[in-house]
Amino acid sequence: MTGTVPIDRANDADRVFLAMDRGPVPEQFGVVLVLGRALTVADCARLLSERAVTVPRLRQRLVRTPPGCGGPVWADDPAFDPRRHLATIRWPAPGDDRELAGVVLPEVLRPLPRDRPLWRAVLIEGRPGGGCALALIAHHVLSDGLGGLAMLGRLVDGAPPAAAPPLLPASATSPGAASPRPGTRRLAADAWHSRFVALRSAPARLRRLRTAMGAGGGLRPARVPDCSLLGVTGAHRRAVVVRVSLPALRDAAHRWDAGVNAALLVAVAEALRRLLDRRGETVSRVTMAVPVGTPRPPGETAGNAVTPLVVTVPATGPRSQRLARVAAEIRRRRAEAAGPAPVTVLGGAFRLLAALGAYRWYMTRQRRLHTLVSHVRGPAAPVCLGGAPVRDMIPIVVGGASNVTVMFVALSYLDSLTVTVVADPDRCPDLDALATLLSAELATLARAAD
Repeated sequence: MTGTVPIDRANDADRVFLAMDRGPVPEQFGVVLVLGRALTVADCARLLSERAVTVPRLRQRLVRTPPGCGGPVWADDPAFDPRRHLATIRWPAPGDDRELAGVVLPEVLRPLPRDRPLWRAVLIEGRPGGGCALALIAHHVLSDGLGGLAMLGRLVDGAPPAAAPPLLPASATSPGAASPRPGTRRLAADAWHSRFVALRSAPARLRRLRTAMGAGGGLRPARVPDCSLLGVTGAHRRAVVVRVSLPALRDAAHRWDAGVNAALLVAVAEALRRLLDRRGETVSRVTMAVPVGTPRPPGETAGNAVTPLVVTVPATGPRSQRLARVAAEIRRRRAEAAGPAPVTVLGGAFRLLAALGAYRWYMTRQRRLHTLVSHVRGPAAPVCLGGAPVRDMIPIVVGGASNVTVMFVALSYLDSLTVTVVADPDRCPDLDALATLLSAELATLARAAD
């Protein structure tokens, strides 16, 4: 009964990341789970077979439709086998964060094969002192960071049962186990209905575009001060990891009616100012893109639902004043980022411009922002994977082709805030110095709680 098969189209936000993925660095991200007990390859294959299939996007591919039938649809991969997505590497000596990030980063930078669902898992074996790590890597078309964390929540021990029965790997079931795809007539009818709805909603779309552009600084934003933070990036990336006590940082921020997010932005601005001082450059403010999550439908664990909010953060003056100012600006402007991102609202027009190279041309020349800072709240309670306690979570986001030479992604887990700083090593050869400056500034802010 193919007529009853639901049509699950890739939405504008999902397709935006496919359109942007045209440079030397893929639109992919990952999280590394450091485990307190070693898992074998067989353990990981079994866990992925049992749990990955309960998350629809992890077993689906984007499939093009016939001419006149609209955009691509998500459909079950009839050859899906979680074992095809699993790889193994060795944990390098001496085994600290630097080496772990260094061995995982190439896996995040390696483009995911398009002939299967767009994710991979990498088991890092041989952790010094025991244990291992598992890196989970996904394309941004599957989800943003918040959705990725929700998908991760379905993979760890104790996850709620899936709403739908799991799909077994093709090797363990008949070829017909995958859900049937919608018929051509239904796809064509749905496509024409979508076009009609889009025409009727054009005025509302324009209003959303104006609001979304306000979150990004407007149609004609003031140019950010020129400095060496901006420069066309290449295909290489390097990552360093910085940590701070989450309760201490939160308590310090609360003293000035701010939150962890504002404290992170102030620390990043201070660290970048000091780095530029060492380079012989002077800046008094740093402009950052801060992804803001928008509401998701109940139970949805995939898809992209974030809007970039561009915030200018002062890099000089008393820390207390800077914290209060940044927190107040985020509260005041958060409503501007309550809707879809501008590129999402533009839809097909943006995808056409991206296909012509206009988006990449703009991103390598933009003067709207200096850097990107993302903060995702992870589990506050300990979690396990296959009976192995998760000791640590390390986020890695590589970004795409642009002139933003360094970016920051933070993930909280238990009582720790982990910040991964990713940069083009040719444009930011002093990344270690930046990590030291950021660590010192976060520690200084955290000590203010005392």
